[in-house]
Amino acid sequence: MALAHLHRIDPKANMARFYCVDVAATLFGDVSVLRTWGRIGTRGRTRLETCATEEEAERAVSQTLRQKMQRGYLPAGQMLPPDLAV
Repeated sequence: MALAHLHRIDPKANMARFYCVDVAATLFGDVSVLRTWGRIGTRGRTRLETCATEEEAERAVSQTLRQKMQRGYLPAGQMLPPDLAV
């Protein structure tokens, strides 16, 4: 399960995107931040960033989530399908 799973859906702009962020330990004692993004329904693209400490990884995750929220992404559970939105 991902640490954070965000969606940005705008039917008027034909936009349905996802962004996932996860943190995992490596075999060498480092910590990796795994980011996956793309159009909902696809595998998307993946980027792996290796950090020396867990604190550094947490800062990277916090910064990424803050940027995505400013751009209109919301946690996946908070989004309503366009036909159910009031």
